[in-house]
Amino acid sequence: MPTSKIQDKNGQPIQEGDYVFTRVRGGSHQGKVQKIVTDEEEAEQEDVKNPPKVIYSDQHGHRVAHNPGTLEKTQPDE
Repeated sequence: MPTSKIQDKNGQPIQEGDYVFTRVRGGSHQGKVQKIVTDEEEAEQEDVKNPPKVIYSDQHGHRVAHNPGTLEKTQPDE
C-alpha cells in the first residue's frame, strides 16, 4: 500500500512530518509522524505487527505505533 493512500479516521491523508493524535485510556498520544509502515518486511524491521502502522514519538518521548484509522491530523500545541 503506497503511503499516499494512508488516511486518518476523517479521511485526511497522513504523511511523514504530519502531526497526529489519538485518544487512549482517558488521555491522548500526540506527536509528529516519523514513519509509515506499509508492508510486512518494513513492519518486521520496525518491530510492529499488522501493517499499515503510523509510527511517531508521543508528547512524553515514547515511540508509538497506531493504525492510521485511529488517528486524527492536528496542529501541534505551541
